[in-house]
Parts: sequence; structure tokens; C-alpha cells
Amino acid sequence: MERILCAIDLSHVDEAKKLLGEAEKLAGLYETSLSVMTVLPDYGSSWVGSFFKEGTLKQATKAAMTALYDVAGSTTAQGQPIQHIVEVGVTYEEILATAKKVKADMIVVGAHKPDLADRLIGPNAARVARHANVSVLIVRF
Repeated sequence: MERILCAIDLSHVDEAKKLLGEAEKLAGLYETSLSVMTVLPDYGSSWVGSFFKEGTLKQATKAAMTALYDVAGSTTAQGQPIQHIVEVGVTYEEILATAKKVKADMIVVGAHKPDLADRLIGPNAARVARHANVSVLIVRF
């Protein structure tokens, strides 16, 4: 194993830190590199995007990268550099695309305890697990 990809949700910082802690443990166990990512929704090409001034998504991406560094720090507990990634688009699609791009051997994602909506719609974690070509660890909160 050479790289683990950990996908976090910056709107739930406490859960993101817990998830990242699990990914760091795995990276230490396997002595592997760690990439941490977050995904922002893409509203730019939709009708909703017309209500935001130009450059808003670029500013949001920059702010998300800063927040990602705040949550993840610049090194793992083992002193290895973390790769920080911010993507824009559909969450599970971007996680899968990023996993391929960074050549991840494992994806670590979080999931809330399922409720009725999750069973009907399917959460991002389930979609990642269903479509990934590598192992996926789902950490419950």
C-alpha cells in the first residue's frame, strides 16, 4: 500500500478530525502516504450559480483549502507530509476521481448512522464503496 485518501466534510469539523485520526493511524500502520480531500458543491453552471457574483467559487475553494490545512495540519503523526486536495463537484464522483488521480490504495470516508433518507437515497459513503476500485473504510459517527 502506497497511499490512503481520506475524504472529509469541512462542515462537521469534529467528525472530520476523528476521521482523519483514523486515516493517520492506518497510514502509520501501513507506513504509507496520506492525501486528505474535501469536496465543494458546484453551483457555477446551474441556475443557482447566477445568483452569486463572479469569483465566489474561487474564493470558496481558497477558503476550503485554508480550512483543510487547519483541520489536517501539514504533517501526520508519523511526520509524513499530507497532500491537501479541494475539488468541486458531486461528492462521491470527485472522491472516486481523486482516488484514481492520486493512485490511492484505500479510501477512508465517514458516515452518519443511517436514517430513512439514507436508506432511500443512498449516502456518499455507500456510493464510494459501491463504485471504488480499491478498499474503502467507512467510519461511523
